[in-house]
Amino acid sequence: MGGYLEKRNIYQRSKVFEETADSKYRNIHLGIDIWALSDSPVYCPEEGVVHSFQDNKGFGNYGPTVILEHSREGGIIYSLYGHLSIKDLKELTIGQRIKRGERIGHLGSSLENGNWPAHLHFQMIRNLGDNSGDYPGVCSASEKERYATNCPDPALWLGIRADIIY
Repeated sequence: MGGYLEKRNIYQRSKVFEETADSKYRNIHLGIDIWALSDSPVYCPEEGVVHSFQDNKGFGNYGPTVILEHSREGGIIYSLYGHLSIKDLKELTIGQRIKRGERIGHLGSSLENGNWPAHLHFQMIRNLGDNSGDYPGVCSASEKERYATNCPDPALWLGIRADIIY
């Protein structure tokens, strides 16, 4: 597991990360990846409610994605779970309460998760803006500082020592 703020050239394989009029080529990873077999369960690390979910289809994209909203220390923070199984989205509703330790879903296969090996993209987001069911998981080098401020290291949120996983 790992990869927070890691520069990755693998993103060159997909048009999802290409330079556009609004942003430079994106290759800085904003979450951590937890690798496991497809259909492995994904559990909620802290109680929250379902903010949004959708299937972000396309080569190199997230595939099925869930965003939870958490009330924490007087504020709101969001957690994003990307590369899930499409079957799990059918069981969710907006506003649904998810308890700590409750299953959110399962890791999707490459056929449904954007054509990636099975893994969970886990990301924390302070300000989700107008996004729903999706949020950038990769930014350009020129945007790294701004996104690092808005997307804190998820290992710290989970209580995992960063020096162990990176």
